[in-house]
Amino acid sequence: MPLQKLQFRPGINRESTTLANEGGWFESEKIRFRSGSPEKIGGWVRDTGLSNAVLAPPTGSFWGIARAMWNWVTLSSYNLLGLGTSLKYYIQNGIGGTFYDSTPIRYTATAGATTFTATTGSPILTVTAAGHGAQQNDFVTFSGAVTLGGVITATVLNAEFQVTSIVSNNVYTITAAVSANSSDVGNGGSAVVAAYQLNTGAITATISVGWGTGGWGGINPGYADTGWGSPSPGGVGFTTQLRLWSQANYGQDLIFNPRSGGIYHWTVNANPNIFNRATQILSTNAPVLCNFIMVSDASRFVLAFGVNDYAGSPGAATQNPMLVRWSDQQDLTSWTPAITNQAGSYTLSNGSTIITARQSRQEILVWTDAALYSMQYLGPPYVWGFQILADNLSIAGPNVTTTVNNITYWMGADKFYMYSGRVETLPCTLRSYVFNDINMTQSYQFFSGTNEGFNEVWWYYCSANSTVIDKYVVYNHLERIWYYGTMGRSAWLDSPLRPEPIATTYASQVVYHETGVDDGTTNPPSPIVAYVQSSDFDIGDGHNFGFVWRIIPDVTFDGSTVAAPALDFTVRPRQFPGTNYGSTDNPAVYSLNNYSLVRTYNIQQFTEQVYVRVRGRQMAFKVGSTTLGTQWQLGVPRIEVRADGRK
Repeated sequence: MPLQKLQFRPGINRESTTLANEGGWFESEKIRFRSGSPEKIGGWVRDTGLSNAVLAPPTGSFWGIARAMWNWVTLSSYNLLGLGTSLKYYIQNGIGGTFYDSTPIRYTATAGATTFTATTGSPILTVTAAGHGAQQNDFVTFSGAVTLGGVITATVLNAEFQVTSIVSNNVYTITAAVSANSSDVGNGGSAVVAAYQLNTGAITATISVGWGTGGWGGINPGYADTGWGSPSPGGVGFTTQLRLWSQANYGQDLIFNPRSGGIYHWTVNANPNIFNRATQILSTNAPVLCNFIMVSDASRFVLAFGVNDYAGSPGAATQNPMLVRWSDQQDLTSWTPAITNQAGSYTLSNGSTIITARQSRQEILVWTDAALYSMQYLGPPYVWGFQILADNLSIAGPNVTTTVNNITYWMGADKFYMYSGRVETLPCTLRSYVFNDINMTQSYQFFSGTNEGFNEVWWYYCSANSTVIDKYVVYNHLERIWYYGTMGRSAWLDSPLRPEPIATTYASQVVYHETGVDDGTTNPPSPIVAYVQSSDFDIGDGHNFGFVWRIIPDVTFDGSTVAAPALDFTVRPRQFPGTNYGSTDNPAVYSLNNYSLVRTYNIQQFTEQVYVRVRGRQMAFKVGSTTLGTQWQLGVPRIEVRADGRK
């Protein structure tokens, strides 16, 4: 028989059985398709920047799990990266630069309102501070303290600490750098000042249950008890919500918002070595509770979505999840509507909460949990107009939207969407694969981003049995194909201001993708396991058995960093589509002849042909690599088949 080409349609298709998808690819891991051919994705390396904080993070470059990044260049040409984590907000100055802690100060206690109590032999200090408002994992910085009389000196106390536990609304604990001795009997003095940073957030979404949760009230040990319908105090009966951030440039400055929090303004300092903390915008009627912010391209308005209404003091504001408010033009501090300005508000009607918004061509797209709106600048007196584009749709979370070439893509609750002037379902050959193995209770963790160098839109999500992101799915918008794999990332940014796409890991690292060919987050680097496997295809006519006795590979190793790159060719024969002896990864045809088993062959750069012994009616073909320094792209291999009877 003539040589049979192993040429498959680009993209992965799992919407039917592996045999029904004959002529296509069925499985993938860390590969992409370029010009129709599968190849291993690029590697990644770690950013070497470290935190400037005296209290060094336990792992990685910063405290917490990053959820948002924002990259911009100042008028002085400083390439800055804003980084919001579950615990803090950082500004990095340049690739490999320092991560400066810019987390806002939430509350500064008056001098003398804070005292310390030590226990001999323990580094745990009990801090008494009336109405501290802190929660576990928050950060506080003390100044003005004096020694407790022993090893807990003023130097030990006048530092930044992470709150270890909450005892009550007046008491919490911290961990000192040394264990106290019997001489540590003081209280830190009457000049202690405590500066509390913004409350921290959770790293996963949690559904709170039990008595005392939310508005039910009940018995709250260490706190005042609450009655029916009264909220429980902080830290009792419920958990902190997932910490998400939105941010935008206001000129060369930055504004950012922790979801369900206020709006904070970070200003560039003329001294490049000074990075001040951000401060909250607390001008008259400025929002103090909002879910998402952005700055409009039209006339530079600050827009706040899911926000409290006017005339609500910071301590008594009520958040309206469907309310949109905007500042006056070119003034982030002016929020009170007047005949002399353009500040204003509008309440959306379709849905129960605003999820997110995105600047698009000549409009801002606003998603609620049930509809998509277009928001357009009209000028005075209405300022902004709203028009519903589609209803009865869904969106998985605040960070799952991406705009490429004036087309906006997003992940819904059970499918993907696109908007190009009208809302449409985005055809997906992996729809059932993705949405049958997904943890939608963690959907606010999901995020998307572009890898524009390869015409890709990536979505990262949690699989059904995971509470952290462990999978991704990719849509190649140029070739209109899909592929998928596994990878743990917490945020992504494809910025034209830095040479490679930026991502963050669960080890609190910033990494640059499409750099090298290996996993550079480890020392030494680790190999990237990458493969692609075809659907089943008939060997010969599919009626009789075929005997495959030779494979002619077609692979390039361009970009490899080792002298002898190699990969594995695996052939997986079947007798019938339902044949499955052992496991789905080993759909072998068993017989008295040993050549009917699954076989793997090592292919090197100058391998011309490989002699094999494989027998079956159908076969799946897999190619992949597991070694350091290997980069590959598959061409069109061929197999030589000989008819071998019907049994």
